[in-house]
Amino acid sequence: MTTVQDLMLYTRLAGFRLVVLANRLCCDSDFSRQLHDRLIDGLEAAIARVQTIAVLERMLLAGDDEFAAYRLEGEIAIFAWTISKSIATRMNSASMAATGQMPCLPMAMASTSTIRSSLR
Repeated sequence: MTTVQDLMLYTRLAGFRLVVLANRLCCDSDFSRQLHDRLIDGLEAAIARVQTIAVLERMLLAGDDEFAAYRLEGEIAIFAWTISKSIATRMNSASMAATGQMPCLPMAMASTSTIRSSLR
């Protein structure tokens, strides 16, 4: 990812986190609050991962760390896998709800290299 992409993704995740925090105040059941809390935790983890990727990209450009390229590749792969897993789970849940079927594992997930290239 470039610095601009990092900032855009960070901004979107942080903005969505604020919306979820505001919506949590309107929850009338413990179940709803727990769901919002889980979503907030996931968003905070994604924000931290994007911040780490941005720091590693700066280190790579500055030449401060000889292992920054490997660490950056690993961070992007983990982030891409997490996002693809999340999307596949949501798509599977949505199709299950629409058709009334039992949940099943996704047959194919996007490869790490495909997602990594789209993040750059």
